[in-house]
Amino acid sequence: MNLVMSHLEVAVARTDRVARADAILDTARDLLLRHGYRKVSVDDVAKGAGVGKGTLYLHWRTREHLFLAVAAREAAEMTTGIASAMADDPAEAALSRYMRRFFVEAMRRPVLRAVFTRDADTLDKLVADPSRQPLQGAKLLASTEYLGLLAEARLVRDGLSPAELDYTLPTVVYGFFAIEPFLPAALPLDLDAKADRLADVLRRVFEPPGGPDPARLAAVAPRAAAVFTALADGYRAVAHPA
Repeated sequence: MNLVMSHLEVAVARTDRVARADAILDTARDLLLRHGYRKVSVDDVAKGAGVGKGTLYLHWRTREHLFLAVAAREAAEMTTGIASAMADDPAEAALSRYMRRFFVEAMRRPVLRAVFTRDADTLDKLVADPSRQPLQGAKLLASTEYLGLLAEARLVRDGLSPAELDYTLPTVVYGFFAIEPFLPAALPLDLDAKADRLADVLRRVFEPPGGPDPARLAAVAPRAAAVFTALADGYRAVAHPA
């Protein structure tokens, strides 16, 4: 009985710890978006969250890690959504559908939007901070594995290798993010319309004529979902370190 209670107590403590961390991350996100990375201190976050600075350092070792965790939490939520979509509908594993969802989900999340549009006013040096390297490396590994699955199943245009896609694909996709600050305010395109344009470009350039074969997508989708589930777990570990 004591052992059972011990496991229950550990589970409750873990739940409380995550809830406390989420409350701190909520505060850090709001301050980051309101004032920008340069102007927000650990003291500001601790005061806003109603905790001591020492409590904050129990979760994240440095100020940089704290704000990295803010972005990682949004990335985990986004990537979990991508994995769930692929599990529910194999067509979502197609390159154009995946990148369309990626674009929409990233742009709807304010911190990720700042990351992908290189919003220096909000993120300042955090954009280029070396602490982001593990996240970038994890995403590159997941993207390479996913693209390898597509190539193996002949769900991309003949003659395109994963290595070629590793350069060409992000160049196209990140162009849609990078152009955002330069678009006229009166541009008559909402987010979904922009995402549709992105998907159309990817469909024409990278996918087989006539579109990906549904049977092959059905075979690949569970494996692709597993790749992004693992990526989400990695992001979550950064947001909520043990």
